[in-house]
Amino acid sequence: MVRERETPKQQQQVSYTVEQLVAVNPYNPDILPDLENYVNEQVSSQTYSLDANLCLLRLYQALMAMPAPDFSLCLFLIPERVQMEEQFKTLIVLSHYLETGRFRQFWDEAAKNRHIVEAVPGLNAGFEQAIQTYAIHVLSLTYQKIPRPVLAEAINIEGLSLDKFLEHQAANSGWILEKGHGRGQLIVLPRNEFNHPELKKSAADSVPLEHIT
Repeated sequence: MVRERETPKQQQQVSYTVEQLVAVNPYNPDILPDLENYVNEQVSSQTYSLDANLCLLRLYQALMAMPAPDFSLCLFLIPERVQMEEQFKTLIVLSHYLETGRFRQFWDEAAKNRHIVEAVPGLNAGFEQAIQTYAIHVLSLTYQKIPRPVLAEAINIEGLSLDKFLEHQAANSGWILEKGHGRGQLIVLPRNEFNHPELKKSAADSVPLEHIT
């Protein structure tokens, strides 16, 4: 998206992108229509621009950026009296559940407040997928093997949908499905330096001996 702006000296039309408008003067109220239209473009194209959205504080989209601290960054710019409004309080609760790994509580609370997300056409699937990706990220830092019920609760998928999801992860992301059925099944997650600390190299291992001497 571009906007035509007239320069006082040259009296000519110059094109500016939204990013440029935000960089030059993010607090200028004259660019609000451009930012609002740009948010709609992001929703339709499933993209996300933190700099542009900070001006409008679309906090439900900032939640999707976790584990990046975008939500907290946005929240710091909102006056405390505004944060006490019911919609903001709900978003803060949702963020707290995600930060503390309480995924079951997150999905339950989100289900009670679907109107917050449903107000943005086309955001539902992308929102849920982003939260599921974050949940898997957190679980992969903690578990070597994860029980099927724990995974199902964290990503809010069960039954045949979960079976298809697991098959996809096994084929594309290195997950291993151990033999077992139903709730007793275990899923082996890919090895990393967090769920297998022995993989993390010490600083001494990475420094050549001649440099130490």
